[in-house]
Amino acid sequence: MSDVENVQEVSTATALTSALERIGDRWTLLTVAALLDGPRRFGELAEAVDGISTNVLTSRLRALERLGLVVASPYSDRPPRYEYQLADAGRELADAIRLLSAWGADAGPNPSGLVHAACATGLEVRYYCPTCDEVVTDADEIWV
Repeated sequence: MSDVENVQEVSTATALTSALERIGDRWTLLTVAALLDGPRRFGELAEAVDGISTNVLTSRLRALERLGLVVASPYSDRPPRYEYQLADAGRELADAIRLLSAWGADAGPNPSGLVHAACATGLEVRYYCPTCDEVVTDADEIWV
């Protein structure tokens, strides 16, 4: 294994470990996914995230606030009630959630995924370098 491959393997593992420590449980990703369509109140989130208990939802929302991924805005003082929405950092998870969702859909009994609305062709994800104006392949990418 070359030094570049070794650095990339370590960096990928380190970056993935960091991401999983922050958002790597089932309820956190489902909560973020439920907020992708816009702000929701607690009760709306509880309905949108099927099977989550209120105490777990409360815990996840607080953790997401601490991480700067979710913003809670009060809409009632008595009793205190909040509307939750994704912060910019939380919206950055949209592509990762779409990729994981597509991967999960492919593993199901009726594979499905994102398609182009105009022609119904399945979409592909590609990395693009705006400086070089070209698509980057696995062989061309490295972690720094």
